[in-house]
Amino acid sequence: MAISIDFASVTPEVILGGVAIAFARIFDVSLGVLRLSAQAAGRRKAAWGFAFLESFVWVVVVSSVVTNLTNPVYAVSFALGFATGTLVGITLEGLLARGEQVVRIFTHKGDEMSHAMRELGYRVTQFEGKGRDGPIQLLFIHVPRRRAPKLRPVARKLDENCFIVVDDVRSSSNAVQQMVRK
Repeated sequence: MAISIDFASVTPEVILGGVAIAFARIFDVSLGVLRLSAQAAGRRKAAWGFAFLESFVWVVVVSSVVTNLTNPVYAVSFALGFATGTLVGITLEGLLARGEQVVRIFTHKGDEMSHAMRELGYRVTQFEGKGRDGPIQLLFIHVPRRRAPKLRPVARKLDENCFIVVDDVRSSSNAVQQMVRK
């Protein structure tokens, strides 16, 4: 079965339908990005909610596109919505920035850097180590995710040659948190 495309059928209603499809795809793909983020962070209920909404919108949108395959506006709108939804989802996920991260800084100026970080209110744990080029200090700084990007410029200002690694924290606990839960 060959599909023929009829550009004469592009009416204002079809264009409006295409816009609706694009916006629906932006919504459901953004939910997909948020779902993946929630899954990675172990937030099961949020992941479930995002997955339900994402799949429901997807089914509605796909059915409207598949039943109108001869209309190129719907196919283009579907693809445009998918691509834009990815961008919007990543942007939203970055703005929400939920969770915690550990910033590890490998430096030859550990004492100076840990002091500066503590002055800024960060809790720093410092370790001595041996690197490829000799002694090195390793700083562990556990921060809310939205504060992690602020550490890099501070560290680079103190030691432009430092090596920085940022990891997501899936779960954490300390004595204070455990006492509060009891």
